[in-house]
Amino acid sequence: MIVSWNTTNSCNMNCKHCYRDSGEKLEGELTTKEGKKLIDEIVKANFKMMIFSGGEPLIRKDIYELINYGVKSGLRCVLGSNGTLITSNAAEKLKKAGISTVAVSLDSIKAKKHDDFRGLKGAWESTIIGIENLKKAGIKFQINTTVMNWNKNEITNITDFAIGIGASSHHVFFMVPTGRGENIESEILNKVDYENSIKEVMLKGQEGRIEIKPTCAPQFVRIAEENEVQTRFKKGCLAGISYCIVSPIGNVQPCAYLNISVGNVREKAFYEIWEESLVLKKLRHKEYEGKCNVCEYKNNCGGCRARAAFYNDQNIMASDDFCLHYI
Repeated sequence: MIVSWNTTNSCNMNCKHCYRDSGEKLEGELTTKEGKKLIDEIVKANFKMMIFSGGEPLIRKDIYELINYGVKSGLRCVLGSNGTLITSNAAEKLKKAGISTVAVSLDSIKAKKHDDFRGLKGAWESTIIGIENLKKAGIKFQINTTVMNWNKNEITNITDFAIGIGASSHHVFFMVPTGRGENIESEILNKVDYENSIKEVMLKGQEGRIEIKPTCAPQFVRIAEENEVQTRFKKGCLAGISYCIVSPIGNVQPCAYLNISVGNVREKAFYEIWEESLVLKKLRHKEYEGKCNVCEYKNNCGGCRARAAFYNDQNIMASDDFCLHYI
């Protein structure tokens, strides 16, 4: 089970697709003490892995202390970063804190395209320097890429690039239009390109040179079976089932792209929210509507709940109409 904590809304970039609409620090972000209490409650809820993300988590001065506290509490701790602030000193501190893996965002192998999308000149070069610093510190890292119309033809090249620089895995995200992403809805792949891109990612992973995981694309379960692709990932949408996210101010959401609060950790313990939320129970019981409810892949795929909500008046149990399995 995995929980992601958006440790801050502060960010040094202005990415066009940011689901959190990050930039400035929010008033009332969880303090160090509250962060440690959250970690205690996450452990009590039997979660095994915690992702420290943002915004840009390295902007928080206490991030190393929080990571170390998580590690000492028995959690596998991962950092989600844009990579630009990973100096050699930061990498050494992450190593000392006990970080397991750092996920670094890279959306193109072409510097200018990456910089333009991320809203920061020189971002690509700084990210590569950050990766080199992780390697020197002996920290495992993965590459995260968000697929959109402007970079959909680059994905296998980015995978090859990830292999070349020594990444342990390549996680390929399929954009859901939330946060600033709503302003670039035209960048979302159409249904045919979505299906074909998932297939392309799965077949690339079949080469066995690097682990590849499609994210926010639960149809990969079906597509892998249809194309006889072997993968250790067997479940599609994990929102509210074995994954959730905590916002900078303590709101618990089923996933990053479902901007629905099911409780706040300042008002109720995290493990109580996780166990008692009616919304989360609905997701676990898979009470879907439409074609998702009658699909033979219902239990293993489940459709993207965030995408279903966006296109169906925030109905998180609606059918995910991006799927071509039933038309």
